[in-house]
Amino acid sequence: MSCSSILLLLIAPGVTPVEQMYETHTYHYSGGALQEDPFRYRLLKPARVEAGRAYPLVVFLHGAGERGDDNVSQLKYLPTWMAEPERRDRFPCFLLAPQCRANDQWVRVPWGESQSRPLAREPSDAMKVVLGILDHVISTYPVDENRVYLTGLSMGGYGCWDLALRQPMRFAAVAPICGGGDESQAARLIAVPILAYHGDADQAVPVVRTRRMIEAIRQAGGQPLYRELPGVGHDSWTAAYTNADGVVPWMFQQLRKP
Repeated sequence: MSCSSILLLLIAPGVTPVEQMYETHTYHYSGGALQEDPFRYRLLKPARVEAGRAYPLVVFLHGAGERGDDNVSQLKYLPTWMAEPERRDRFPCFLLAPQCRANDQWVRVPWGESQSRPLAREPSDAMKVVLGILDHVISTYPVDENRVYLTGLSMGGYGCWDLALRQPMRFAAVAPICGGGDESQAARLIAVPILAYHGDADQAVPVVRTRRMIEAIRQAGGQPLYRELPGVGHDSWTAAYTNADGVVPWMFQQLRKP
């Protein structure tokens, strides 16, 4: 595997201000049927990077509607909101936004099923790409490894649970939005700060998926936080990411324990 990056120095007509703020990079992945396949991703840097200072890193996993290879669609929602001037000033950080290919998934499970499926022995190729990019970003930029935050919505919420179960000690905080995971592995997450959101009227991902994950972690001895939104359908991420007491300020208060 190898990484290459291209900074957008010239902004083409029609490029949005948000796109201008995010560098575009390419990660080359080999695995399964893929041989040095290029996967593009976006990276937001702090507005000002001070010498000798390390910054938090937010890893954002998008939903099914943002899949593709345009390297733009995944900037919807949290990446757009985190590019706002007030947030960049208040929460200086790196934000990593990989993009899952069309017709692929971060986790190969049906989203609409009420029952969970066992955690696969290995992550999907799409998730291996995320892990490779994450390793590269951490080794290349001044990232505070005690403040690496993981969040995602819908398909990305499933990705959050999956990745947290696989590498629970890597993240200072995990915030899955309207997703689900393997409750039988919940004991792996008892020491991980978790804040989950789900709307109780969600018709795309059953709310019981989050309820059962939270309850399983609590039964194992953990103390996850859960906010269930009455009357809210699939879009629980707008409240989660934009409310003054939502995911973003909570994440930035968390520090990985040694």
